[in-house]
Amino acid sequence: MKFGIHNPSWVYGPDSAEAFEAVRAKAQWAENHGFVWFSVMDHLIQISGVGAPDEPFMEGWTVLSALAAVTSRIRLATLATSVGYRNPAHLAKIAAGVDLVSRGRLTLGIGAGYFETEYRQYGWEFPARPAVRIRQMEEAVRLILAMWTEKRTTFHGRYFHVEDAILEPKPIQKPRPPVMIAGGGEQLTLRAVARLADACNIGGDPDTVRHKLAVLRGHCDTAQRNCHTIEVTHNNSWLLGRDESDVAAKRERLAERGPLRGFAGTVSKAIDLIGQYQDAGVHLLINSDYRNDFETHELFTSDVMPHFA
Repeated sequence: MKFGIHNPSWVYGPDSAEAFEAVRAKAQWAENHGFVWFSVMDHLIQISGVGAPDEPFMEGWTVLSALAAVTSRIRLATLATSVGYRNPAHLAKIAAGVDLVSRGRLTLGIGAGYFETEYRQYGWEFPARPAVRIRQMEEAVRLILAMWTEKRTTFHGRYFHVEDAILEPKPIQKPRPPVMIAGGGEQLTLRAVARLADACNIGGDPDTVRHKLAVLRGHCDTAQRNCHTIEVTHNNSWLLGRDESDVAAKRERLAERGPLRGFAGTVSKAIDLIGQYQDAGVHLLINSDYRNDFETHELFTSDVMPHFA
């Protein structure tokens, strides 16, 4: 079991101008304390369940570029880029640049997108049918892979096209950076994972993850793909305390920002639950740190991660 940190919130203090300095420090600390992954959300406004829509929020690829320059080992990713937010050929170019700056540490996290409010605010067309957005995402991944690996790319798809397009320099990673497709839709999304992805990101409790991976194995069989070549990641919010009184104090202190999501409990209970995710097939467990609780990260490094070393 490997461990990562996801940064969904930019609320670190009263001065929003210090947000990047805070996330830089978090990523560098994570890199130096055994975490192998650091990701940011690719949104323009905050999503419900994490924070208020008008709270400060930094654009994901801008942040990844900066983090690529101030870290040296940790893998960097968006979790996850919406297919609707950028022309995929342009996204291929952006991602290749981040891979170059990071010297080969990028994972392209991509998904079909869902946040209609954000689409409307920023003037993007929002296809109402999820199946359309998923097909767009799958086609975009095919185009991106072509742009990363072909000398010139001509691509005529249902949704996207390029003509004799040049992408230089190519990404550092060979044959190209890994692609993680986020989502657990059983008919289309997991089929796209089986066809195209190097990693998946599946939510839910351990039984749900186990079921989704069984569905994924079926799609891999159809695609004649070895399912074991796909890294399984799981992203959830973890808030840890040493004992029940510590957890209760954190609940009270953080309640002013709304109800807690995900897991909030003791280290021992976290170890038990993480073991269940490991048994279900998760390779990389990511803490979606939406309350920016530094003690939780310290407890992961001192008490949780050694248990799974």
